Amino acid sequence: MTAQALYAHLPSVDLILNHQSQQALINQYGKEHITALVRQLLDQARDSIKQQQQLPLWLSLNECDGLALTQLKQQRITLFSEQLAQVAQPLGSKGQRRAFNLTGTILHTNLGRALQAEAAIKAVTDVMRFPSTLEYSLQQGKRGHRDHAISEQLQQLIGCEDACLVNNNAAAVLLMLASLANGKEVIVSRGELVEIGGSFRIPDVMRQAGCQLVEVGATNRTHLKDYQQAINENTALLMKVHTSNYMIQGFTSAVSEAELCALGRSMQVPVISDLGSGSLIDLAQYGLPSEPMPQKMLQDGIDLVSFSGDKLLGGPQAGIIAGNADLIAQLQHHPLKRALRCDKMTLAALEATLNLYRHPERLPCDLPTLSMLTRSLDALTDLGQRLIPHCQQLVGQHFTVSVMPSMGQIGSGALPTEQLESVALCFSVNNNQTSQTLNDLADLLASGEIPIIGRIHHNRLWLCLRGISHEQDFIAQLAQLSLTHNE
Repeated sequence: MTAQALYAHLPSVDLILNHQSQQALINQYGKEHITALVRQLLDQARDSIKQQQQLPLWLSLNECDGLALTQLKQQRITLFSEQLAQVAQPLGSKGQRRAFNLTGTILHTNLGRALQAEAAIKAVTDVMRFPSTLEYSLQQGKRGHRDHAISEQLQQLIGCEDACLVNNNAAAVLLMLASLANGKEVIVSRGELVEIGGSFRIPDVMRQAGCQLVEVGATNRTHLKDYQQAINENTALLMKVHTSNYMIQGFTSAVSEAELCALGRSMQVPVISDLGSGSLIDLAQYGLPSEPMPQKMLQDGIDLVSFSGDKLLGGPQAGIIAGNADLIAQLQHHPLKRALRCDKMTLAALEATLNLYRHPERLPCDLPTLSMLTRSLDALTDLGQRLIPHCQQLVGQHFTVSVMPSMGQIGSGALPTEQLESVALCFSVNNNQTSQTLNDLADLLASGEIPIIGRIHHNRLWLCLRGISHEQDFIAQLAQLSLTHNE
């Protein structure tokens, strides 16, 4: 068939759009979007004719002699409809989707970090639905400051003089440096020049903030005299950076916050700390490894401490800067603050989360992150035993499912060398029963409406049970996968 004849077999955009099978797609994704997809598919078909002198495979027919061109076009409209359904389907699932994080990393950066408490979810819903007093003072009847309410909460919870809120801890570090040290020097230990996820490096942030990094000490050992000898008339800040995602061990020495603050006071140089994760409670009381707390930093004399809202605090993504009121005022008046400020939904979620800390005895129940971290091994084992039949129904004779002890971690840079005892569902391949691999199984689990994401390790697929917050939803997802996979 000639190229000209092949072009004639392509239906028009209108014929495809007006076909009854397209109505459902148009209702779901919108006519404008489906029209654009139709044009893309027609362009692909024309390119195939031009370059290969044939229609694309998805548009090919076993043509019968004597079939009229109009009938062939109708059949090809049906093929277009099938191809459109496949192309359009991912449009509704390219962005954020609910998932089961069973990787063993509770605060998984790629999977959204902290789950929000019900109180935070309700608070966000309310400010989304109704006007709110975001920057309005009811007491004064005029414009207020959006950070004020949370600053008051933090003053009560951690004993700071004032607080400033930005959209994440990286922004908090940038704002502190740009506001207090632009054009001046900031002294940091070489052992604390960290890089976190996304190639966020302290030296790079300092350059962006317009300040000069002064490295002191060695990678493994830094002494108080190193800081003291580096201070000069151009020194703006002494800075501590919590090595949240690594640990230097062996022949080491570091200057404590209290020591550095004493030096800072004697030399009249402010001391700031990038704490990273930051926990407002002592995790040791729950049998977990301890993480530095901002209130302890402030007690040691730190002038400003910054930490995240969506890690161990268990709230939304935010950068919290707490400490000296005069320094906070400088941050609030810096032009960057407006660019980095939090929106009403973040502030609502953070305020609701901090309110939960007024009742620390209820935190393991009210705060999802802490609830996951403190679940007992017996409870996780019982959960695993209940889930085995549902998992076995999905994988049949191809895999063996068992409940096994496992090790996980908090994640997001918190306590990188500490592991959490846990329990996992483990899938191992029955080599004599199947040609399927663990990667095939991982793909299957991730293909559902609610993707199930685990990890492959030591020739097994592990689903860490600390990450299951909705057991019945998980069972329903396994059942749906069983239904479609075993048809």
